[in-house]
Amino acid sequence: MSSQKKNKLRLAGAFAALATLALAVSCTGFFQNPTVSTITIDPPSPTISISSSTQMTAAATYSDGSTGTLSGGTSCTGNTVCWSSSDPSVASISTGGLLTGVSQGTTTITAASGAVTGTATGTVTLGDVTNLTVTPTSLTMTVSETSTTGLYAYATVGGQQVDVSSTVTWVSNNTTYVTVENGEDPEYVESGATAGSTTVYCTYVSGSNTLTSNTVTVNVSN
Repeated sequence: MSSQKKNKLRLAGAFAALATLALAVSCTGFFQNPTVSTITIDPPSPTISISSSTQMTAAATYSDGSTGTLSGGTSCTGNTVCWSSSDPSVASISTGGLLTGVSQGTTTITAASGAVTGTATGTVTLGDVTNLTVTPTSLTMTVSETSTTGLYAYATVGGQQVDVSSTVTWVSNNTTYVTVENGEDPEYVESGATAGSTTVYCTYVSGSNTLTSNTVTVNVSN
């Protein structure tokens, strides 16, 4: 083979190698996998009752403008998000995004992939309350005294007792003798300037029903 032909072959091989290198650079430099830009959680404001659950989903908008659904897991990178609840005592969430109510209140639900996060506000309600009970059932006080024993209200929800002392409405049948301040846990009875006897109870609205508790007898003496 002549030296001229050998040189042509060498040049052709060199051009082929350069073309392959250019193609590799173009693929990695201009066609990188899109990254997650934003995460949107659905539903954005879930409301569930104690012991009930709802499935949360996370959708991504990518750097190239495309969208897709993210899966739950433990790696917290790429197309996998890690789920968390700011207050697990209110609601817990599994690695797969299943939100479960634990106690009455609100919590922030977060789905994170790398440094990108999406959030939702979860609200847990009592749900179907079947019974309302107040304890103790009697108090003895003196005039102008604040009880040292607090009243507690318990709701029966799904077979378990839940303390609802601060969320029920407290009622005194005779405010001349005693009053109850709403919004405390437990509730403390305050007696007036007159001796006498009356009863105290509380109410709670559950859906379209209003439940009424048992009564507490309060005796006020001089």
